[in-house]
Amino acid sequence: MVAGILARQGIGAPDPESGPDTILVVREFGHPAELVLVRSEAVLALLAELPHPWPTVEIVLGWIPRPVLDLGYRLVTRWRYRIWGRLENCPVPTAENGRHFL
Repeated sequence: MVAGILARQGIGAPDPESGPDTILVVREFGHPAELVLVRSEAVLALLAELPHPWPTVEIVLGWIPRPVLDLGYRLVTRWRYRIWGRLENCPVPTAENGRHFL
């Protein structure tokens, strides 16, 4: 499924087995208007869907130019384990939340 989305959107994965090396948000999945958001655009889309106060954070960050946001995204991805630590196990989504993940 992921490979099909990437192929339709012309996004190559560095390692086809593990998928892309960044966060992706798919809007209008399977429709002609399907849109894949990557890096900071994907984060902004996710922030807009979260409960208060995160949509406000999305609005504020939306004023920052995209190249600067992508630079910030790359810095956070590089330092995320030092900032927030690392989980021993990957959390498994509940059945209710599982439909949101590929």
